[in-house]
Amino acid sequence: MNLVNETLGGFPTAEMATIPYATQKKQAFKHIRNIISEPYFVDEKQKFTLFKGDCLDILSRIPDNSIDMIFADPPYFLSNGGMSCHAGKRVCVNKGDWDRSKGIDETHKFNLEWLKRCQNVLTKNGTIWVSGTSHVIYSIGYAMQQLGFKILNDIAWDKINPPPNLSCRYFTHATETIIWAAKNKDSKHCFNYSLMRKMNNNKQMKSLWAITAPKKEEKLFGKHPTQKPLALLERIILASTKEYDIVLDPFTGSSTTGIAAYKFDRHFIGVDRNEEYLSLSIKRFNSEQNAKRGKEEVRLAENNIEKLIAV
Repeated sequence: MNLVNETLGGFPTAEMATIPYATQKKQAFKHIRNIISEPYFVDEKQKFTLFKGDCLDILSRIPDNSIDMIFADPPYFLSNGGMSCHAGKRVCVNKGDWDRSKGIDETHKFNLEWLKRCQNVLTKNGTIWVSGTSHVIYSIGYAMQQLGFKILNDIAWDKINPPPNLSCRYFTHATETIIWAAKNKDSKHCFNYSLMRKMNNNKQMKSLWAITAPKKEEKLFGKHPTQKPLALLERIILASTKEYDIVLDPFTGSSTTGIAAYKFDRHFIGVDRNEEYLSLSIKRFNSEQNAKRGKEEVRLAENNIEKLIAV
């Protein structure tokens, strides 16, 4: 399916070239949203959309070759009754039934299935980022190789101040791996090299990223057990997408991916089957929307003042 051609009324390729990129993406995003199902939430500008349901089901409804970038933080399947440390207290690592393993074979089968569906919906030059710990990341990497993804980088996220290891029988778990991959070997992926270099004091950015865990204000409306820091997703969005691109998170949780996408004027689709997390996502989005409006109003006022001074 030629998604852009279909959503723009079947214009010839030459004529589509004259249509602004922002318009193409806006109409493609609207088409995708209408095809999937009734959204759980969509903002007034129709750039931030949430769907309640199983990711495999939703992914099967998204048109092929329509998503520019995917960030996925799938279940790590580590809820095994173990203990960890949080805020100086011993806590159980169990996060819910969705994070319980049914065995190595079933875990890999699940990873192959959702990754294959993600590969189908990516544009020909689209990329996917997948985060994970040792419990699942090796299955993810192997599945990507089996499916023919082109692995671009494996990012080591250094958590800087991780919780201590209570057993004192292992090194402190201080990192997560994030695999960045293109759809296939022929993909000409987007990488905003100059911007990444500028953000890194005009030096090439390495694949070791030192970023703290989510800040207190990022959990103002509630907590998600595997919430990622906004700074991490901001860097990923800025590194691998263009303005107005369509970003998908099939395990959206509290929608940190969506907040970062909205902040930088990308379209966002988030999927989760947990209503509590979707409600948390909406609260976070409304807060970000209000903050963005406030900044725009200040910027407009400053521009008007400058014009008056110039006169």
